[in-house]
Amino acid sequence: ISFNSVDSSLSSLKNCQSYINTGMEIATHVALDLVESFNDVEDVNSMENVMLEYAAMDRELNHYMTAIEETVNQIKREKPENIPDLKYLVNEKFTALESKNTDSDLQKNEKYIYFKDQVKDMRKQYNDNEAIEQIDEDIAVTQSQMNFICPITQMEMKRPVRNKVCGHTYEEDAILKIIQTRKQQKKKVRCPKIGCSHADVKESDLVPDEALKRAIDSQNKQ
Repeated sequence: ISFNSVDSSLSSLKNCQSYINTGMEIATHVALDLVESFNDVEDVNSMENVMLEYAAMDRELNHYMTAIEETVNQIKREKPENIPDLKYLVNEKFTALESKNTDSDLQKNEKYIYFKDQVKDMRKQYNDNEAIEQIDEDIAVTQSQMNFICPITQMEMKRPVRNKVCGHTYEEDAILKIIQTRKQQKKKVRCPKIGCSHADVKESDLVPDEALKRAIDSQNKQ
């Protein structure tokens, strides 16, 4: 049995998934723009609903691809004499996977979690700025700038990335250079933040910290 057409379909589905990921990234940027421009909370919440809709599409697509892959693997194992009804078998597995869906699944979507974290950080940044206006300006600026310093370069970050495991941020180029060097030496990378116990920083754990980057850019404009 040839599975060329099935492989082609899977490739197309993965392309669809990349479009969903792009949509989620755009929705996150729009939400951060709304927080930055002090828009109504309802506007930001509407973007959160968009993220949940994208998460639902992503889950459905993942289930369908899983159903296809499991069906193909089953046929390869069993090697039936007659060509089975692929569409029926895939739909059967897909329906079984979808029947286990819960709302909490969507909130575990990695990009949705990232969205929530970034919006929370952005709101905190602006709330802190409002509070800061009521205390000594020099102290306020010093406190803000300390959060902008990379623990590796000891310089203000231009492209901050956050470690999903421990929550610390670093300059992207600096941490990637350390990871690459240690990889060549076949060694693990300890988080460069003083006092952090996380001893295995991976490139896959790093995500752009858009909220922090905006805060740094905003401070520099002032």
